Amino acid sequence: MKLSRRSILLGAGSLPFAVASLRTGALAQTAPAAQNAEVPPILFVHGNGDYDALWMTTMWRMESNGIARDRMLAINFTDPNARSDDKVEQANRSSTEDQRRELTAAIADLKRRTGAARVALVGSSRGGYAIRNVIRNGGAGDVSHAVLCGTPNHGVFATDDQPNNEFNGRGTYLRGLNEGESEVTPGVAFLTLRSDGMDKYAQADGRFIGKPGTPTGVTVEGPDLKGATNLVLGALDHREVAFHPRAFREIYKFIAGREPARIAIVPDQSVRLSGLVTGTPGGVSTNRPVTGATVDVFRVDPETGERKGGAVHSAKTGADGRWGPAQVEPSWSLEFVLTSPDAPTTHIYRSPFPRSSDVVHLRAARPLGPADKDAGAVVIMSRPRGYFGLPRDVVLLDGKEPADVKPGVPTDSAATLRLPAAEVGRNVVAQFDEERIVARTWPASENRIAVAELTY
Repeated sequence: MKLSRRSILLGAGSLPFAVASLRTGALAQTAPAAQNAEVPPILFVHGNGDYDALWMTTMWRMESNGIARDRMLAINFTDPNARSDDKVEQANRSSTEDQRRELTAAIADLKRRTGAARVALVGSSRGGYAIRNVIRNGGAGDVSHAVLCGTPNHGVFATDDQPNNEFNGRGTYLRGLNEGESEVTPGVAFLTLRSDGMDKYAQADGRFIGKPGTPTGVTVEGPDLKGATNLVLGALDHREVAFHPRAFREIYKFIAGREPARIAIVPDQSVRLSGLVTGTPGGVSTNRPVTGATVDVFRVDPETGERKGGAVHSAKTGADGRWGPAQVEPSWSLEFVLTSPDAPTTHIYRSPFPRSSDVVHLRAARPLGPADKDAGAVVIMSRPRGYFGLPRDVVLLDGKEPADVKPGVPTDSAATLRLPAAEVGRNVVAQFDEERIVARTWPASENRIAVAELTY
């Protein structure tokens, strides 16, 4: 039975996670006492082209259920994008062996830090491949649980060409992971989470991977594994099956062996934020640090986007690319101004951060291109932890549904608004369901772009 978006949210008890509810007395709440004795340390593994910051809200929910922050780790793969051919070196891209090696080192680090004999691994999309690779090739004794969220375990496509593409279900890599009567490794508890038809990488038609009308050879059941506990989370999209509150409930319950005490995030009394500035050498997104970038953080009016005073924090990155920590309040809307070498000055607007985080990573917006040549101002609405679904979601940019968000299966995580020069300096409202961010427009003639970055 297919569930509506509303049914999913109500069934999960997740409506309280919305930003508005964080401002209504939640500061008086305290997290429940942890029962960490039976909960192993948890290592979160991001997907293709992504970074560890995507697990921020998941870690906040874990903390709100008493899991200590120092018993969690989110890996940041150096080069998160896969190669076209896994056997051929490609600049700023990683092989399956690169990912296996980095994840193995992260597991050892978390075990050393906590003294635990085994850890739980939670992966989104391609991150599930790295998890399976580590477990199958000598790492099973280090892992108690493996949760694979939207991982295309039988490929994004399954064809006889491109045998060395790691996303090919008939390719060398996935055939190696899937061989045998059971597709999981004994001794490790496996859970898969998938969508009921709304995952763009689990579709029978190739239009979502640039080949409309061509059969992919995979189905919506592609993320399932023989021998695992396989759960379907309704109309969630490819990323939401990892980062949505509904997914959090299943992740927590599987690892902890009990329901979470709450789904909502419990705010801190005060908040410290820090992270990395990363770059896109050669146009490829990486998690390599950027040296010599400046970061200025401003408190802004949540209704107008205008700054309330001077910068509350200013920093210049060194060789490690780190900025922060910035001390803010959990009720503050913020503007991060990132000036990064050879990139547009990027004004990133965020809704309030309810808890502290050291993975508030910043990456400059893409360069202004031919489509922007006549624009006086460019505003991007970005949703890193999910896609925009129409008509599933409320998606409004400057009071209208964005023309560049396609209806049906959610495929777009960013929308762009271009305005004439006469409208520089006004505010623009970005609304996704219950999260609302007000950004200001900046002159494109000065190589500036505004980004309204959603947290949920």
